[in-house]
Amino acid sequence: MSPTLHLPGLVDVHTHLRVPGGEHKEDFASGTAAALAGGFTQILAMPNTSPPLATRDVLQATRAIASQTTRCDVGLYAGASPQHVAELPALAAQAVALKIYLNDTFGPLRVEDLPTLHACFRLWPRGKMIAMHAEGQSVAVGIGLAAAYRRPVHFCHISRRDEIELIAAAKQAGLTVTCEVTPHHLFLTDADAARLGPLGDMRPRLAAQDDQDALWAHVDTTVDCIATDHAPHTLEEKASPNPPPGVAGLETALPLMLTAVQQGRLSLDRLVELMALNPRRIFGLPTQPATFVEVDPHARATVANDRLHTRCGWTPFAGLAVQGLVRRVTLRGQVVFDADRPEALARPGAGQLI
Repeated sequence: MSPTLHLPGLVDVHTHLRVPGGEHKEDFASGTAAALAGGFTQILAMPNTSPPLATRDVLQATRAIASQTTRCDVGLYAGASPQHVAELPALAAQAVALKIYLNDTFGPLRVEDLPTLHACFRLWPRGKMIAMHAEGQSVAVGIGLAAAYRRPVHFCHISRRDEIELIAAAKQAGLTVTCEVTPHHLFLTDADAARLGPLGDMRPRLAAQDDQDALWAHVDTTVDCIATDHAPHTLEEKASPNPPPGVAGLETALPLMLTAVQQGRLSLDRLVELMALNPRRIFGLPTQPATFVEVDPHARATVANDRLHTRCGWTPFAGLAVQGLVRRVTLRGQVVFDADRPEALARPGAGQLI
């Protein structure tokens, strides 16, 4: 490897930027600062906010805030809501994709009835992706809908052996399904959850070593994207009697995956496919000219909470040794992050709304 690698701008198709309603733990300015520090120049934000991005008025208002405060390029998901399913055609003009929650979520976006699912697949434009939070048997439901409606479906944060093997079988049968896995499911297990307590709690929960082994076994074949599921909460919330699930991930994903490259678990070309080329192709995202990430693949560091840009200020990977660090990020010809020059960080509003 050369002393400095140039990677394309990375794409994260699964982040939670907490706008509206959760700005005390993240907002567009802080979340996109974390994204740039992690090498991501395009990110897609989930709709389970408060209120959720399930009506035209809320989505329009949130897009207006994003247009003034993002440092990198951001697209917003629309949320499938049984109460507002008729608004889906109007939402599609402003959203990059539709998110359907079949399993655990917080707020009113969980879809448990078949009429709403049918409506989502009928009303959402075929040219835009439907992404699903589906665990266990719900993955089979999503695959069945993809087959019945003959349209692509993307599965978020797949974490179990049975799930990834079912998606592999669906692909072998010719179905247009794709999936993502997260770094925390690739690098942490239920043993780490016991050690970390609330700081290791997320959805899907951390799984057994056998499940993690299955994810790695499918990284070169079945897995399409590495997505962070960046879901920040404050330490005070995590220490509360009812701690919310979720962990930050934008700033640790690339160092973790570069460490895996150094360990021979995947190739650098495959990393680029999983973290840049595939996400952009699957979600039909625009290209970013003169955009790249400069990485020192030999730099060693220990993940530390006090170096993070995310507002929540902590990561479950604190104390972990990694090899491979982001040195500089250039977006459309402008330096928007420089690890040696904090003042080089892009200003709020410099990003484009997808």
